[in-house]
Amino acid sequence: MRYEILGPLRVVEGEDVRTLSARKTEILLAALLLRANQVVSIDQLIAEIWGETPPRRATAALHVYISQLRKFLKRPGQSRSPIVTRAPGYQFELDPDDLDLERFTALVERGRSRARAHDHERAVVDFKAALGLWRGGLPLGPKVGGSILLGFLTWIEEVRLETIEMVIDSSLALGRHRTLIGQLFSLTAEYPMREAFHRQLMLALYRSERQADALDVYRAARGILNEQLGLEPCRALQEMHQSILLADRELELRAA
Repeated sequence: MRYEILGPLRVVEGEDVRTLSARKTEILLAALLLRANQVVSIDQLIAEIWGETPPRRATAALHVYISQLRKFLKRPGQSRSPIVTRAPGYQFELDPDDLDLERFTALVERGRSRARAHDHERAVVDFKAALGLWRGGLPLGPKVGGSILLGFLTWIEEVRLETIEMVIDSSLALGRHRTLIGQLFSLTAEYPMREAFHRQLMLALYRSERQADALDVYRAARGILNEQLGLEPCRALQEMHQSILLADRELELRAA
């Protein structure tokens, strides 16, 4: 049985794909999965489901949701539930290979190691495999409850964007700048405050013999940062701008 949380939460067994229709039980399962093989206290789970204003009989309701989850996860011939009662709460016993999040982080770390070793061909494969595990949309939707899920959503979105940056850096190191331009224009429009995407777009354009367009990207990024935050571009972006102005041969050497 596989558990997939990189997108709408679902449980997969062979061709059978199941989802939870009840929002509170979905949040409960997600919180237990994110703390797999750790005990999550009753108070933590109540905070995840109801936030700072739980109902008077929240503990009793939580026990009901746990029971419903156990029934949902029970498979024929399975004598023991993966949800185990352990003071002061519950623990979800899980093989890391059964959670897509664990596969995602393992692929990202392997890709990162290969990129550091300049094995960019295989790094790109790992990064793309990690990103391929995403099924679109925010995991659990736009609004969730407590610190476990909110912390996860903030962290996973940052890791996803960082992985996109890394796969682009490795692709640039392999000389694939022309094929990246369209994607980078979309990324800079979607994430205008993400300066790394502007820097990568400038480099891709410069290596594609589009120096004027690369400088236009810098001017646009600088204008957005000044208007929205009252800031100048970061040092990396300024240095890329200066290198393009000087037609620095180092930019060409990196392409080679």
